[in-house]
Amino acid sequence: MDVKLPNLGEGADSGTVVSLFVKEGDRIEKDQPLMELENEKAVATIPSTASGVVAKIHVKSGDKISVGARIITVTESAGGSTSAAAPASAPREEKRPAAKPRAAQPVMELPEDDEPIEAAPVAESNGDVAASPSIRRMANDLGIDLTRIRGSARGGRIVLDDVKNYIQKLTRAAQAPKAAVGAPTAEKPAPEKIDFSKWGEISKKPMTSLRKIISRRMVENWNAIPHVTQFDDVDLTTILELRKKYLADYEKQGARLTVTSFVLKGVIAALKKHPIFNASIDEAAEEIVFKEYFHLGIAVDTEAGLIVPVIRDIDKKSLLQISKDLDELAKKARDRKVSPDELKGGTFTISNQGGIGGAHFTPIVNKPEVAILGLGKGAMKAVVRNKAIEARMMLPIGLSYDHRIIDGGEAARFTVDLLQALENFNEADVKNGLSA
Repeated sequence: MDVKLPNLGEGADSGTVVSLFVKEGDRIEKDQPLMELENEKAVATIPSTASGVVAKIHVKSGDKISVGARIITVTESAGGSTSAAAPASAPREEKRPAAKPRAAQPVMELPEDDEPIEAAPVAESNGDVAASPSIRRMANDLGIDLTRIRGSARGGRIVLDDVKNYIQKLTRAAQAPKAAVGAPTAEKPAPEKIDFSKWGEISKKPMTSLRKIISRRMVENWNAIPHVTQFDDVDLTTILELRKKYLADYEKQGARLTVTSFVLKGVIAALKKHPIFNASIDEAAEEIVFKEYFHLGIAVDTEAGLIVPVIRDIDKKSLLQISKDLDELAKKARDRKVSPDELKGGTFTISNQGGIGGAHFTPIVNKPEVAILGLGKGAMKAVVRNKAIEARMMLPIGLSYDHRIIDGGEAARFTVDLLQALENFNEADVKNGLSA
């Protein structure tokens, strides 16, 4: 049977194959990841909908495929020991034309011997041109200026074939991309090729498809959005005390109570006070779209690269449920089992590097969102409290925002309110989660 590309949700109907996890001859189980698919702004894992032995793979990296397209064909295996060589002699080899990526449609080019076609007014009269009366009459009827046609007959006389060739040139010119007919284009200069080996020993490895996608998106977001980053430090004393107090209770209910859980809750409080940080720009309509929902993206560091799954409706969830969702989604991201829907619809993103190290950094806004919060690693610092110097665990944060619609004052106020929410975290919210 064929395993086909399932519905991608949210109106998406196609995507580009990033990488394949199986090969012909492999035995697979239902729900086993088959491939990664780039869809709009997300890269997601597509699972198999059937079990069996992979008899044929119908796609390859770089293919653009639509919902319903065949990904693989699987056959039932009697003993599950089908060799990898079996598919090479598969009984039914369906000959189907290779998919033609629409983006790679060939550019229609004029033959080298074609002369440039200039826009010409309709000829007032072709009476003085060397051509038969029937040719002149036809040209007049069609609005063709015969003086623009080079005659091939003796003495430069224009014959019917000359007119046909001229019309064909006009047709090809009309069908060719605009850039090919003269409109100047700002071509990206070819990257400079550098021979690093002339300075010492090197090694190379190709960029994965996922890394290429991440690279492209980062460049797009950085170039499209004027970034400003607001830095501050959060005193984690209250949060750490609450975490220590309720950690065991959360674990009993199958949840990991982390600092990130508290931050998610605190961010929601700040977003509700400052809805512009939960908005997007509709560039086509030149409008600001304010969202009444709160879906937070969590940047997860995986072996393959950065993935940003989304936790939906966080404002409606208890801290306990947020902790469970956070843990589950992070595991799915690292196992590359996040569905396409789970990578979409984010309204604000949090990138937490605290588990790795480092302090403040400048995260790049995840377009079409307009802000992102970066968390560094907490560290003990000497802080003045009540005119006394105290040792406090301080969490470095960096709030990057789209300066097109968010001003510095708004970012400062958002940061103040975020610190207020986190440094004075309500214990009732922690207990309320347990009672849910």
